[in-house]
Amino acid sequence: MSLADKQYLEIVKRILEHGYYDQNRTGVPTYKLPHQIMQFDLEEEFPILTTKFVAFKTAVQEMLWIWQQQTNDVTWLNERNIHIWDQWVDENNTIGKAYGYQIKKYQQVDKLIETLKTNPQDRRMIVSLWNIEDLPEMTLQPCAFLTMWDVTDGRLNCMLVQRSGDIPLGVPFNTTQYAVLVHLIAQVVGLRVGLFTHVINNAHIYENQVDGMKLQLSRANQAYPAPKLWINPDIKDFYDFTIDDIKLIDYKHCGKIKMEVSV
Repeated sequence: MSLADKQYLEIVKRILEHGYYDQNRTGVPTYKLPHQIMQFDLEEEFPILTTKFVAFKTAVQEMLWIWQQQTNDVTWLNERNIHIWDQWVDENNTIGKAYGYQIKKYQQVDKLIETLKTNPQDRRMIVSLWNIEDLPEMTLQPCAFLTMWDVTDGRLNCMLVQRSGDIPLGVPFNTTQYAVLVHLIAQVVGLRVGLFTHVINNAHIYENQVDGMKLQLSRANQAYPAPKLWINPDIKDFYDFTIDDIKLIDYKHCGKIKMEVSV
């Protein structure tokens, strides 16, 4: 069993057995627990679930849309047949001043890369998508909203803080795509990958997802080892990466589990 499956399924089990049941803004009740944490040494293993299929390319392209394209326009995703944001778009096919808009507004990627190259022991390497003045103009306020970066002994470490985590659907995407991001940033600044820590403030399972989660738990004994991540070693500029430069090798999984998203 991969470490991603092990840690993830432990959270699922805790939520189903001990989660607090209540309503929320979507109208679909959840079982939830606060302060759930997963941590991975990216030199040892790439974190992606095998107890269910995770759409790796879609997850990576969503990350590139935010961090590399730095846009709020969903058209870039739609052109790649990705429609995960379609339910939150405005009349201009954007998500308002959210996600990539905030990266670009303050040149946060460029500043992060420059600091990692010139002052890697800086303790202020933070990328935040939570801009209070722009929150009212976002169609969906960011869930995975904060990364904090650290360099220790030549390794790049990253902590992702997520205010709200849909455990069945959103979290598997977020874990995988931000692990890829650490690999990409490490390559362009000449560091090895280190720890990736994923902190979820409100980890929840919607009531209509419980059966799917129980099915996934039942697959624990069928889990596969983690696949390998391949990144084109010739790419040295973060803005040059394409989806063809990022691949999983030998990704085996137990198949899809269909679950509903609550808007």
